[in-house]
Amino acid sequence: MRFQNITAAVLALFVATPALAQEESSPFSVSGSIGLASDYRFRGVSQTDKEMAIQGGITVGHESGFYVGTWGSNLAGWGTFGGSNTELDIFGGYKVALGEGVALDAGLTWFMYPGGADKTDFAELYAKLSGTLGPVTLLGGVAYAPKQQALGRWYVSGASASTGVYDDPGDKEDNLYLWGDISGAIPETPITLKAHLGYSNGNKGLGPNGTSIAPTGKYLDWLVGIDVAVPGTPVTAGVAYVDTDISKSESAYLLPNFASTKNGSSIASGKLVFSLTAAF
Repeated sequence: MRFQNITAAVLALFVATPALAQEESSPFSVSGSIGLASDYRFRGVSQTDKEMAIQGGITVGHESGFYVGTWGSNLAGWGTFGGSNTELDIFGGYKVALGEGVALDAGLTWFMYPGGADKTDFAELYAKLSGTLGPVTLLGGVAYAPKQQALGRWYVSGASASTGVYDDPGDKEDNLYLWGDISGAIPETPITLKAHLGYSNGNKGLGPNGTSIAPTGKYLDWLVGIDVAVPGTPVTAGVAYVDTDISKSESAYLLPNFASTKNGSSIASGKLVFSLTAAF
């Protein structure tokens, strides 16, 4: 099958990469991943119409702590902005160790949608504090996107968006996202348990393309899952239950935008998401 051939080629490349990197030392390091997911959930909400996504990214870091990178995914449904129907994130930041096992990471992400509708790209600042406690890794983060047109309340509702006539063209809004992650490996096994909780506070409406980074304005998203490292390979298989506290009644004003194009079901309802990722 074509998928099997592609997967074999990708794994061969990743296995060979460490050997090439050892040939000479450098102040720079390169890391990244490529993978498949049964659904692309961004802060709990499907960006691929509850269907499969292929995703990948690469980061170039310097020994000083500075880094730059990019990450991309296909899109569909709520996440579609036209053009190539692709999200391409460009990011850069600085990570510094504050003590044994503790690090602070801060930077900026530019969310791009190549060839898509105008006024959909936006920038977001972030800061993350991580640390380890025995076999457990903890991370707390804050992301803030200043007022921008892409985050504005151009449409009051999905009904307005369906007419194509803006309620408030040019409106600019900001967005705040707070989150915490916890993960821990089970000793002498390839299994890692993980959990995530996030809180969004932003525009209770729809932006210039009829979507929103914070559907319903304020909401929670969460995840619990298991990752299994495949021995002798850079591959990790994962499964996670992803959900939000966005109810059907709360999101009704967003319809028909905030629903699967196939059966009208909520794109923020709970779902098991499967993934297969190869890292290098």
